Amino acid sequence: MAWSPISAFAFVVAAILPGMIIAGVATGIVRRFAPSLGLVDQPSARKVHVTPTPLGGGIGIWLGLVVPFAVAQLLVWIAASSPDISFGWPLLEKSWQFVQPHLAGYLDKSVSLWILLGLATILATVGLLDDLMGLGWKIRLAIQFGVAGVVVWGLGWKLSFFVHVPVIPDIVTVFWIVALINSFNMLDNMDGLSAGIAGIGSFMLASVLLLAPDPTTAGPQLFVGGFLLVLTGSILGFLWHNRPPAKIFMGDAGSYLIGFCMAVMTILATFGSYEEGRQHAILAPLCILAVPLYDLVTVLYIRIRQGRSPFQPDKCHFSHRLVEIGFSKTTAVLLIYLLTATCGLGALLLHRVDRVGAVLVLLLVFCVLSLIALIEQAARRKERNRSE
Repeated sequence: MAWSPISAFAFVVAAILPGMIIAGVATGIVRRFAPSLGLVDQPSARKVHVTPTPLGGGIGIWLGLVVPFAVAQLLVWIAASSPDISFGWPLLEKSWQFVQPHLAGYLDKSVSLWILLGLATILATVGLLDDLMGLGWKIRLAIQFGVAGVVVWGLGWKLSFFVHVPVIPDIVTVFWIVALINSFNMLDNMDGLSAGIAGIGSFMLASVLLLAPDPTTAGPQLFVGGFLLVLTGSILGFLWHNRPPAKIFMGDAGSYLIGFCMAVMTILATFGSYEEGRQHAILAPLCILAVPLYDLVTVLYIRIRQGRSPFQPDKCHFSHRLVEIGFSKTTAVLLIYLLTATCGLGALLLHRVDRVGAVLVLLLVFCVLSLIALIEQAARRKERNRSE
C-alpha cells in the first residue's frame, strides 16, 4: 500500500489512538490513588488553583508513550520472524503490506528508540521525585544538563545549522534541550495549558514531517513523525482529565518528559538539506514552539529585571499576565492555544516556499508575538494610570 491520503489518515489514527486510550485509563487510575501516595498539589500564593489537586498525570503520559512502543516492538519481532504471515481480514492485509517495507528500518532504529525512552524515563522519574518531596533547582538542572549531554556527546544527536563551526552546535543543542524541558514545565500553571500546547506542537511537528518529504528518501519521515503522533495521543489521553476544571496535574514528571521528547524529536527530524536549497525549513520547530519559548524568555526577563532568582516560582507567566489584564483563565488558555496554532501553521509552509517566503513566515510569527507583547504593555500601563 503506497503512501496516500488514506494510508496517511490510517497511520495517524493508528499512532494516536492506542496511546490516548492507555494514557486516559492510566491517568484515571493515578487520579484515584495519588492522594494516598502523597501526590497532591496544595494551593499557594503563586498558584491559581484553590483546592488540593492530585499530581502524577505524568505517569499516565509516560505509560501512554512507552506501552504502545513496547507492543509495537513485540509485533515487529514476531513479524520479522514470520515474514509469510497472512491475515484473513483485507484491512489487516493492506496494513501488513504497508508495514512490511519499514520493518527493517524500525528494527534498525529500535535501539535508539529505547535509549531515548530510557533517558525520558530518567527525567520523568526526577520530576516525580520533585513532585513527591521537592528537589533543589540545582539538582534538577544538573540532571537535565547531564541527560542533554548524553544525547549530544554520547549519542551524537545534535541540531543541524548547515554551517561548519566546531562545538557551537553541541552547546546550542544542549541548551535547546534544557530550554524546552523547562519551558513546558513553566507552562504547566493553568488547567490544560502545558498539555494542550504540547499536543498542538507535537501534532504540528508530526504534520510537517509527514507532509514535507525527507530530503534523502523523498518520502515521509515515519519514525520521528510516528513518535510524535504517539506522544500526541498520550497527551490527549491525559488532557481529558486535565481540561478545566482539572481533576489532575501532570506535575514535573509530565512536563520534563514532554519537553525532552519534543526537543529530541526536533533534533532527529530532517527539515531541510543542502541539495534542495531549503535550509530555512530547519526553522519549523521555532515557529511551532514560538509561544513556549516566548513564555520562557519573558518570564526570565521579568524575574531578572526585578532582581529575583530566575528559578524562583511566581505568577508572572504569560497565562498569568493575560488573566491580570482581564482574560478569564479558560479564555487565556484558549488564546494561547490559538497563538500556538497560528505560529505553528507557518511551519507547514516553510518547506514549500523560497527564502523570501521563509522570511515572511518568520516575520508573521514575530508580528504575532510582538502584537501580544504590545497589548500586554498597553493593558498594564492603563492599569497603572487607573491606580494612580
